[in-house]
Amino acid sequence: MNKDVFITCAVTGAGGGPHKNPHVPVTPEEIATDVLAVAAAGAAIAHIHVRDPLTKEGSRDTALYAEVIERVRAKNTEVIINTTAGMGGDLVLGADDPLSPAAGTDLVPQKTRLVHVDALRPDICTLDCGSYNVGEGNLVYISTSEQIREGARLIRGYGVKPELEVFDLGHLSFVTRLISEGAFDGPVMIQFCLGVNFGAPATTAAMKTMADAVHGLDVVWSAFGVAQMQLPMVAQAALLGGNVRVGLEDNIWLARGVPATNVELVKRARTIIETMGSSVMDAAATRKKLGLS
Repeated sequence: MNKDVFITCAVTGAGGGPHKNPHVPVTPEEIATDVLAVAAAGAAIAHIHVRDPLTKEGSRDTALYAEVIERVRAKNTEVIINTTAGMGGDLVLGADDPLSPAAGTDLVPQKTRLVHVDALRPDICTLDCGSYNVGEGNLVYISTSEQIREGARLIRGYGVKPELEVFDLGHLSFVTRLISEGAFDGPVMIQFCLGVNFGAPATTAAMKTMADAVHGLDVVWSAFGVAQMQLPMVAQAALLGGNVRVGLEDNIWLARGVPATNVELVKRARTIIETMGSSVMDAAATRKKLGLS
């Protein structure tokens, strides 16, 4: 069991949450406000996507990221900022001609996915460590072995710490190979992403298998479950020695039919952790644990 646990809050994501839950932040001001609020509630890390303020859809606009970070840093210099670098991996195969991408495709080179990271140099950015089918239909998230290697090289060159996103055991197998090759500076930060169709399920068995796979390595891991499994996976991660992630990117409900807020989800996670007898780490302690300056 982990006695000192840090909380990450993924405040908005890129999916359709704003159309179902009015508390999902959309504009840079709304996103920054939520980051500051979850930091006050106990989240050491804020995982940030940005959205087009007009369409509410996910965006890769560097100016939007810059505004969020500027607004946060004007009031809080300690909270750890973790920007996504996963936008730009969506390939929708044409139903009749799979070589002709269909509407909804947003597929760009790894360097383009990292333009905002290069420009803004956040504390952390994500690196998605494998391709996978995104639910039913013809949408595939693309992150090839060479793209991952390139991302690792670029992020290291920017002086940013990567959070390695693994959605299945094959992803984690490749990550452990890269660790053995010295691709990352330690401690290596890994996020187990559970319950995303069709990746690893949000179960005790899946999380334990992943935790066992990195046992003995210079790794700090965290985990999350989606939808109704978000809070159960908080308890499971702490029990297995990891850290936790909650937030409206992964789950928009506090209870059936009750829209959540990011602050409520962080408070629920904190209650679970502290009721189990562990402590919630603040941003300063988490920075030290992760080797951040």
